[in-house]
Amino acid sequence: MKIEGNPLWVRVFAVGLIALVGVEFAAAQAPAEADAPAAADGAVDAEGLAIAQALEAMGWKREGVGELGEWAEVQIPKGYRFTGKSGTKQFLEFTNNIPGGGELGIIAPEEFDWWVLFEFDESGYVKDEDKDSLDASAMLKSMKEGQEMANEQRESLGMGPLFVDRWAQEPNYNEATNNLEWATVLVDGEGNENVNYNTRLLGRHGVMEVTLICSEEQLPVILGDFQNMVGDFGYKDGQSYAEFKEGDKIAKMGLAALILGGGAAVAAKTGLFAVVGKFFKWIIAGFVAIGVAIKRLFTGREDS
Repeated sequence: MKIEGNPLWVRVFAVGLIALVGVEFAAAQAPAEADAPAAADGAVDAEGLAIAQALEAMGWKREGVGELGEWAEVQIPKGYRFTGKSGTKQFLEFTNNIPGGGELGIIAPEEFDWWVLFEFDESGYVKDEDKDSLDASAMLKSMKEGQEMANEQRESLGMGPLFVDRWAQEPNYNEATNNLEWATVLVDGEGNENVNYNTRLLGRHGVMEVTLICSEEQLPVILGDFQNMVGDFGYKDGQSYAEFKEGDKIAKMGLAALILGGGAAVAAKTGLFAVVGKFFKWIIAGFVAIGVAIKRLFTGREDS
């Protein structure tokens, strides 16, 4: 992977990961290089090795169950990896994303060409009374306005802007499973696009926020695998939506507010939406650098 030929955020990300490895990588580099694949000119792919080592240090499980805090768990499919709260926070920071504090886990294929983020919003029991009145056009307009404010926060943290461009899938609520789904296409300051495919799994005490991060071209190909993975998600005993009891905390938001930023958005009865932009947690496609590096490391080539 040649850093110079990539967008700015990829170059910063790659340099940051190489710096993370630091002295430990330098000490281990000599023996590791003996088994590392060679680039076209015979040179060892040191950048890819550094990224792979830094990624592995975040701690991954490759079988069994991924624990999502006290709330839920998800099965780890064969050929996938899972990391918990600590590793997820590290990964978000290294891919130029802002951790929100509620992140609980990440699942990704071994090649890391897409990934799924799990977060929990302990907002209370969300009533679905507005399920038949979701106004996709009004919500997209509010998202765009809210992202303008969110970019002020990104700029203060030295991050480039992100822009909500369009729906990849308009909001849809499944009453049988209490799942809310929608997908947006995001564009960064250099014109690169990626999709955030959002699923909200309503629970007794809040909402599990599940975000699939991929390209728009990948979405129809991998959506089935993602939905199977979500099907293997389960709330722990006493935490499911159906186990609501009188006296439980009721969330101050409905389904529309979930789409507009969760607890940071308020859906008024008039249908007008007030959005606190800094709470928009769009996820950029920082995994691209990782996916390319790992593919190069294990196959000796990059897909064109």
